[in-house]
Amino acid sequence: MKILISADMEGATGVTWPADVLPGTPQWERCRALFTSDVDAAVRGFYDGGADEVLINEAHWSMRNLLLENLDERAQMLTGRHKSLSMVEGVQHGDVDGIAFVGYHTGAGTEGVLAHTYLANSITGVWLNGVRASEGVLNSALVAEYGVPVVLVTGDDLTCEDAIGYAPEALKVAVKDYVSRYAAVCRTPARTAADIHAAAKQAAALAVRREPARDAGPYTVELEFDAEHLAAAVTVVPGVTRTGERRTAYTSPTMYEGIRTFKAVTTIASAAVEEQYG
Repeated sequence: MKILISADMEGATGVTWPADVLPGTPQWERCRALFTSDVDAAVRGFYDGGADEVLINEAHWSMRNLLLENLDERAQMLTGRHKSLSMVEGVQHGDVDGIAFVGYHTGAGTEGVLAHTYLANSITGVWLNGVRASEGVLNSALVAEYGVPVVLVTGDDLTCEDAIGYAPEALKVAVKDYVSRYAAVCRTPARTAADIHAAAKQAAALAVRREPARDAGPYTVELEFDAEHLAAAVTVVPGVTRTGERRTAYTSPTMYEGIRTFKAVTTIASAAVEEQYG
């Protein structure tokens, strides 16, 4: 049994504000250890549940945040950027039996600690086939095309609620409770590590490959930005059209193509943001 862990940082233990997750800040250095503790707990739990192999794919910002030296020696870690499937890189090779979303968060424009979708700001909402979509929603639709079930989700309490919609059978672990976008009631790392370990051990039994959802498309992705010039900028991507002053949309036959277009759109939007005026 092979498990892939998609590891994001905003939903990690103790993380509540931007400096906690921005590479290079003192708070980021501190929170790297907390993030690593969450991921390591999942790794150990999956092995205790019967996994033969666990691959961690770093999915946050520079994708160079986890402390490799503090992880269980049986694990392997894919680190660094410019990966074909970004947050779920590795799922496409046909050997993954289940995936865990560790340290995830809610989507742009919704309640949740450090809520966003791909970009920390600029995007105020994303919809997949008319349903508001977090990164968990987008990534779960993508991994379904490879027959891989989501078996574990960790993050704040609202992230766990969000996961009920896209991965109802998955185990959920809330490591903190939402108060505001930049505040939460946090559990200690000793407690969250124990909770994540126990859930991952149980979740291993859910890691059973399914029939790939290759005919589930097409997928229409809508994005709303906080400034009209960003909507104009991203229409240089083929197939992306303006649907409103700050809205764009595109349709892809598969989520593989859909997520790659999403990456192109968010990259261009990010480059079009000016420092002071956005």
